[in-house]
Amino acid sequence: MKKRFSLSKIFVYLVLAVIILFFTMTTDTFLTSKNILNICRQISMIGICSVGMTMVLLTGGIDISVGSIIALVGVVSAKLIGESGMPIFPAMVIGIAVGAFCGLIDGIMVAKFDVPALITTLAMQTMARGAAYILTSGIPIYGLPEGIKTLGQGYFFKIPIPVIIMALIFLFGWWLLEQTRFGRYTYAIGGNQEVARLSGINVLKMKISIYTLSGLFAGLSGVIMLSRINSGQPNTSSGFEMDVITGAVLGGISVAGGEGKLVNVIAGVLIMGMLSNGMTLMNLDEYWQWVVKGIVLLLAVTFDNMQRKRNAKVKL
Repeated sequence: MKKRFSLSKIFVYLVLAVIILFFTMTTDTFLTSKNILNICRQISMIGICSVGMTMVLLTGGIDISVGSIIALVGVVSAKLIGESGMPIFPAMVIGIAVGAFCGLIDGIMVAKFDVPALITTLAMQTMARGAAYILTSGIPIYGLPEGIKTLGQGYFFKIPIPVIIMALIFLFGWWLLEQTRFGRYTYAIGGNQEVARLSGINVLKMKISIYTLSGLFAGLSGVIMLSRINSGQPNTSSGFEMDVITGAVLGGISVAGGEGKLVNVIAGVLIMGMLSNGMTLMNLDEYWQWVVKGIVLLLAVTFDNMQRKRNAKVKL
């Protein structure tokens, strides 16, 4: 039987090609090696968070707290280093643990108490941001040691360290989703949670683990952000979750859960990074950039809905 051609399988790559062509034609420096490396460094945190977001979306959930968790983790680590004199590495480990703990709370509320994921993570978004401002009294933490810059600003064989970390996280995420029972269970929960439960899958444990991973990856992004800006900023990463969710949905991860491949999310994240970079090179006002990103998210979700309806009709 001849397979039907699916536009959804190449859609994200077509969009990526169009964006590269457009900004190459409208700017002089977009396709230079220096700028490409800059884009890769800029998207590293979005990419890391998108791995956790992909897992959450595959279960039919959502996590809009990642931006605030990044800010909180950065502030916690900065206070431990700058005010308590703790060495950089253990302070960052504690910061990442704070991110994982926030994710754990999200997972417990969603899985154990059946609080909608949107409401749960909205509450966490507000609490984490508030905690970041309380810890700093609204004043950024400066005066951190120079060694803190290595993680976010350093290179390894001319490749930015954050890019290497992002690649490793994507590799780990691909292995987890495609090669393990954990991945099969994740897709099963998103496909039909009740059927998954009746099949013997511990849905409670899986959901808690997935949201905890999302928080952990946000925590890792938080210490990278701290390293990049060399200060603990309570207002950093505002709206960050918008880019993460859009990148994942552009990559074909269905907002309804159970469908999509992590490998395509890489292209979705690249689209978001190239959009931001290209619009900045064109001197487009930041507010207009928000409008464009909002339109991109809306179109991506619309395309996802259309594909799901089309696939449902084909099955019938």
